[in-house]
Amino acid sequence: MFGIKNKFGFGCMRMKMDGDHVDYDEFTKMVDMFIERGFNYFDTAHGYLNGQSEVALRECLTSRYPRDAYMLTNKLSNPHFSSQEEIRPLFEKQLEICGVDYFDFYLMHAQESKNYEKYKACKAYETAFELKKEGKVRHVGISFHDTAKVLDRILTEYPQIEVVQLQFNYFDYDDVSVQSKKCYDVCVKHGKPVFVMEPVKGGKLVELPDEAQKVFDDLGGGSNASYAIRFAASHENVIAVLSGMGNVAMVDDNTSYMRNFVPLTEKERAAVDKVREILKKQNVIQCTACHYCTENCPVGIPIPEFFACLNAKRQFNNWNSDFYSATHSNSGKKPTDCINCGTCEGVCPQHLPIRRLLRDVAHAFED
Repeated sequence: MFGIKNKFGFGCMRMKMDGDHVDYDEFTKMVDMFIERGFNYFDTAHGYLNGQSEVALRECLTSRYPRDAYMLTNKLSNPHFSSQEEIRPLFEKQLEICGVDYFDFYLMHAQESKNYEKYKACKAYETAFELKKEGKVRHVGISFHDTAKVLDRILTEYPQIEVVQLQFNYFDYDDVSVQSKKCYDVCVKHGKPVFVMEPVKGGKLVELPDEAQKVFDDLGGGSNASYAIRFAASHENVIAVLSGMGNVAMVDDNTSYMRNFVPLTEKERAAVDKVREILKKQNVIQCTACHYCTENCPVGIPIPEFFACLNAKRQFNNWNSDFYSATHSNSGKKPTDCINCGTCEGVCPQHLPIRRLLRDVAHAFED
């Protein structure tokens, strides 16, 4: 659908960095392998990697391949505009930085109940639909982080929306906060195809505890990422699963099983369900390391990094988590530096009680 090949896409938010810039040599190899193996869909946003994601796509993709060799999605992100008048200049800047004269998809980014009101007031949706009429955008959609009820409202008020990008993975499938399945069902109800983000939950479904790992090992083949990505892709209304790949090895693995995609078998689906049950029993923080919290934290606490340390301590209970917690503390602010302002919780797509969780981190590593 829409010309996307092999139901798989390249998410450009977690690329390998070389100082303040993307490692162009590594990214070029990744792009070449991705396209040579028959894939064509790339996803970015203006704020990814502090603006370097768009630049890297120009340097390693759009300046090296003809326009019909790839599809490119960009987004209108909340921090970068405050009025309708600012949207078009931002959009034109995005085109220029990416080195293209149109985007295949333009998404209203990270929609939820609060910022949706801002997008409506600024006529962001109407502006995007105008850009489509002008040929500067092929398709208009949204990326979404809220409840199924809010999604239903948006799709009802703007039926012109063509696609929805959802956080969707086997762990969040029935989660009361993320509501992956309920949101997916809303998309089906409105006839909207789905892009999947966070299929491996920011890497959390790749590094598994021993009990869960054994379940997949007993299947006799396939990486942990493959079961997570194929789980998402096995849903009929999903047209592309995005993976935030950071090196050539990830591209090699993911494209190896998505080139000739086969939905999960009943045995594999049962194994995935069992792994989910095991993980649900683990007392871990469901952070995907999107870093929206750190971008807005007035103190500058590296919140996702500390959460990852606490998760590792709870799941694996080894020296590594203590070591990295000390490393993050030495590099800047500690959890106990939190001023309890709550700004982080207002932008968290996972709706985490971040202030309380930071106190848990402090108790685990600083006391």
